Amino acid sequence: MSPRETVIIDGKAEAAALRAKVASEARRAAVRPHLAIILVGEDPASHVYVRNKMAAAAEADFRVSLLRLPADVAEARLHREIVARSEAAEIDGILLQLPLPDHLDRRAALSLIAPGKDVDGLTPVNAGLLAQGVAGGFAPCTPLGCVHLAKAAHRSLEGMEALVVGRSELVGRPLAALLLREDCTVTAAHSRSRDLAGLVGRAELLFVAAGVAELVRGSWVREGATVVDVGIHPRVVGGERRLVGDVARGEVLGRAGALTPVPGGVGPMTVAYLLRNLLEAALRR
Repeated sequence: MSPRETVIIDGKAEAAALRAKVASEARRAAVRPHLAIILVGEDPASHVYVRNKMAAAAEADFRVSLLRLPADVAEARLHREIVARSEAAEIDGILLQLPLPDHLDRRAALSLIAPGKDVDGLTPVNAGLLAQGVAGGFAPCTPLGCVHLAKAAHRSLEGMEALVVGRSELVGRPLAALLLREDCTVTAAHSRSRDLAGLVGRAELLFVAAGVAELVRGSWVREGATVVDVGIHPRVVGGERRLVGDVARGEVLGRAGALTPVPGGVGPMTVAYLLRNLLEAALRR
């Protein structure tokens, strides 16, 4: 059997189109949403992510305010800043950049964000609405981007067998709920799952957010499956630094029907859906 041609799903192009659509809708509605970002500490990756989010918001002509707090900030100070922004009439959305330093309670901080301004979809209220299948809340941006990319390869996801590898609160759990909303048949796998390769081999839609570099091997993947790779890991190969995902890309090419690249797949969609949620928050308010 000759190798199949694997379609590379262009996350950069999909994200650019979504960002342009969001900016156009904001102009038509005559609103200029305001995003408040809180960044704690000096984590290099967090600073890169925040710069990317601020640049995307500026490109859409949205307003952004950034509060930088030291890594040793007192929890009471962080809580005061979140509450102040939740109560501020001029702010439409709040983004608390994660991860937080170890001495800060992430759940306690997120619970203080007003649900109507929770454009990351991480407050208990919004997580609960999504888990219960109730409309009206905000879903997390990365899972929204994952579903979008799968739908770029398929007209409809209805009835398809989907596997989510990973069960984090940020990606795996909300992604499974979003796929149920699309009427997929959903299986959630994780580090304790038996026969992960067998589970992967059944999936028509495979979403890998395990946080383990090249965990999923090409021989596991079902012929013609659509693979959405959420992972991103630095690797040095032959003296060159490059990024790899949770899927062994070289092995999957020629076997999967469609595949998201790393980088350039899920990452750009996460930022685009942040703007989508921010606009929605502004319109609701």
